[in-house]
Amino acid sequence: MKLLWVGDVYGAKGLESLQRFLPSLKRDHQYQLLVVNGENVADGLGIRLRDYKTIMSLGAHMITLGNHGFSKRDVLEFIDTGNLVRPLNYPPGTPGQGLRIINYNGMRMAVLSVMGRVFMHDPLDNPFTALDVALSELEVDRIIVEVHAEATSEKLAIAHYLDGRVDAVVGTHTHVQTNDAMQLPKGTLYMTDLGMTGVKYGILGADRDKVMHKFLTGMPTRLQASEETQLQLNAALLDFSAQTIQPIHISD
Repeated sequence: MKLLWVGDVYGAKGLESLQRFLPSLKRDHQYQLLVVNGENVADGLGIRLRDYKTIMSLGAHMITLGNHGFSKRDVLEFIDTGNLVRPLNYPPGTPGQGLRIINYNGMRMAVLSVMGRVFMHDPLDNPFTALDVALSELEVDRIIVEVHAEATSEKLAIAHYLDGRVDAVVGTHTHVQTNDAMQLPKGTLYMTDLGMTGVKYGILGADRDKVMHKFLTGMPTRLQASEETQLQLNAALLDFSAQTIQPIHISD
């Protein structure tokens, strides 16, 4: 069984990238399941109902969130009922779920998400212990985990902590695809960051002139999604039968 896991979809151009590139990826790689990180899809911050519906219409089985998951307040209207996974280690009482189940051809696959704490500035619970609690209660066929974090060391530490206990761990958030897709010593598939999906020549999906202005002047600048026309999609292809993980990069 093959799963395509798409990195942070940024803004309207990210959605356009999905629409443009997914058909050829489906044809060439014949994946059965699709998971998409959608926390940046609404103008770079959050997700709206119409964005959720668009991603699901393109064949997604689950959409993961991160530190911008609640940036659009209308997410509260569908986060409990939709196929959405927000970080597991938010405090008790936070809307949404940090664990969802995909049912596919008689197989039950658990999708979990945690957010890192290094450089993230969010008052979250310990991701290691949150995962321990969640995994202790799981009875499924496969388990995949997304780590939404800034520090590569924290992502890798969580992956090694879970090695042999889950089927795959992938990272998101930094928007730059890493060159370290591998199988860990006890069998877990791993990749530090999937990368981002959206404009090719923006800066992490944002308008590059706005970002450069911020660095040049040191002044607060409201970032905007880039409107460049050249697009890219970054992802990982996980083949659970062959026990392989392959970086995917496709662009104009």
